[in-house]
Amino acid sequence: MVKVIRFFDVLEDLFLLVLFLFLFLVGGYALVDTCLVYGHASDSSILRYKPGSGEDPPDREISGRITAWLTIDGTSIDYPVMQGSTNEEYLNKDPYGDYSLSGSIFLDSRNSSDFSDDYSLIYGHHMEGNRMFGPLTSYLKKDFFHTHKTAVLTVDGKALQVTFFAAIAAPATDPVIFSPSETSAGELIACIRNKEGILDEDGLRLQEGRRIVGLSTCRYPASLSRVIIFGYL
Repeated sequence: MVKVIRFFDVLEDLFLLVLFLFLFLVGGYALVDTCLVYGHASDSSILRYKPGSGEDPPDREISGRITAWLTIDGTSIDYPVMQGSTNEEYLNKDPYGDYSLSGSIFLDSRNSSDFSDDYSLIYGHHMEGNRMFGPLTSYLKKDFFHTHKTAVLTVDGKALQVTFFAAIAAPATDPVIFSPSETSAGELIACIRNKEGILDEDGLRLQEGRRIVGLSTCRYPASLSRVIIFGYL
């Protein structure tokens, strides 16, 4: 009887040891994976491709075509804008063509790459630590919105000033906001007015007759909610 008890004690110890090792490995993998994700999102070497940087590009080659470069004044947003054949292409791929959970900042595949459309829409993942499009959620706060209203979108070597006039929350299924190539400026403005968020009436009047650019990211914890800020070129 004593031998049986000892056997089960040893078996229990082995089970606990195996369980501990398994949990340790899973935790280690998760930590490494998180580091890799944020490492991709924080890779500053891409800034050497920024127009006017004056630096030689790194050895790594951009795999796709950079359609623009987006810099939002006073924030960490300073990234190339990619464009794929579909809107899924750059969800989990960096500008070098490597797999990355942080993905890339990218222009809607249905938009013209020269931003000549009345309404162009740019997407980016919401990453913690103000990486990628993480800062966009702060635009739903009035103080932040009114002190971070300008950006520069460089297209074909030409720097275009962007002035933000609205920041809203909307479902990812909204057919007006998320069909940029089919939405007129009038339809978009009417839609924006009916959403939760911040609207600058002075900026709204100034945007009439100008091209509009929207920047979209996830709004946590709701999986289908998005934060979108709008500016005129």
